[in-house]
Amino acid sequence: MKVKLYDQSGKDLGQAELPAEVFEVKMNRDLVHQSVVTQMANSRKTIAHTKDRSEVRGGGKKPWRQKGTGRARHGSIRSPIWKGGGVTFGPTKDRNWSKKINIKMKRKALFMALTSKVKDDELILLDKLEIQQAKTKNLVGLMEKLGKVLKKDFKKGLLIILPKSDQSIVRSSKNIQKVKSLLADSLNIVDVLKYKYLILLQESIEVIKKVYLK
Repeated sequence: MKVKLYDQSGKDLGQAELPAEVFEVKMNRDLVHQSVVTQMANSRKTIAHTKDRSEVRGGGKKPWRQKGTGRARHGSIRSPIWKGGGVTFGPTKDRNWSKKINIKMKRKALFMALTSKVKDDELILLDKLEIQQAKTKNLVGLMEKLGKVLKKDFKKGLLIILPKSDQSIVRSSKNIQKVKSLLADSLNIVDVLKYKYLILLQESIEVIKKVYLK
C-alpha cells in the first residue's frame, strides 16, 4: 500500500509504501469494540470505597451492659445500624474491572484502527519532524502551517507517532489541547481512535513492523 510522503512544511516528496499487514486490514467492528472496552476497563481505577464495621475506628467496648438498662442489646458502636458505624454492602476497592483479550486479537484491532485512518485520509506520513526548541509555540506554528497546506484541521485532534523519544516534541505537545505524542512501539487502539488525525514519521514504519509483526 502506497501513500503520499510529505516534509514538515507540507511539500510533496512522492510516495512511500506502508505494510499491508498493518494498514490494509479488513474491518471487524465487534473486535474493535471489544479491544477498546478491554483497554478502558484495564485502565479503570477503583475510587469509591466505604468502610465496613471492621474498618471503622472505635467500638472496642460494649456500649452498655446486656441486660437491665431497658435499652436494646448492642455489642459495638461500629455496627451498621449506628450513626458513624460501618456500611453494609457499600462499594469497596476490592472490585476488579480488568478484562482479558488475546494478544493477536488486540493487535488485529489496532491494525483495523490504523487502516481506517488511511482509508479516511486522516493519516499523514512525514519524512521527519523537528523543532529547534522545546517550546509550545514552535510546534503550534509548525502544525498550523502544515494544516493549511494539507487542508487539515488539527484542532479536532492530532496524534504524533514518533520512532524514538524526542523530548522537544514530547514536552511541546503536552501544553496543546487535543494533541499527543506517542512512541511507535507503544501504540494503543484508544489513542488511535481518540484523535482524528495521525502524523506518522517514516522511521516509525520500521518500528511498527518490528514490534507488531512478529
